[in-house]
Amino acid sequence: MQNDCKCNCNKISADDKRFVELKEYIDSLNGAQGVTMSVLQEAQRIFGYLPLEVQKFISDEINVPIAEIYGVSTFYSQFNLTPKGKHKIGICLGTACYVKGAQAVIDEVAKQLDIAVGDTTPDGIFTLEATRCLGCCGLAPVMMIDDDVYAKLDDVSGIPEILNKYRG
Repeated sequence: MQNDCKCNCNKISADDKRFVELKEYIDSLNGAQGVTMSVLQEAQRIFGYLPLEVQKFISDEINVPIAEIYGVSTFYSQFNLTPKGKHKIGICLGTACYVKGAQAVIDEVAKQLDIAVGDTTPDGIFTLEATRCLGCCGLAPVMMIDDDVYAKLDDVSGIPEILNKYRG
């Protein structure tokens, strides 16, 4: 299986020791039924995302068809099929933020990082995502980087300085 991601992430091979950790977790479940979600959550914790190689491994280990594993992995937004950056940037596109200029914020961040929404920078530092309401409507437009909130970003000229805080 070829990994087509743009980042310089580590490719996952069958001899990756993380598979041993995942197998130990699965074995600890003692063949219990209905473990798909918990196994996928643990796999994502271990690997950081759920590439097809990991999904196939889970399918074989818990005896659930790969189509079902893939279906669950793609249905729930908590699961990632591609590697995410060290820092997650979420820009609110809720009504208040959108009306107050969130699109300009997205455009500037995308320009500064040279990526599109949903992508990860080639160095693996940032992932850019558009989000729904962050509950900070009075502070619109709002951007979150990890757990840090940046509010009232009417003037996008400060965005490069914000991003530089996370590059080191």
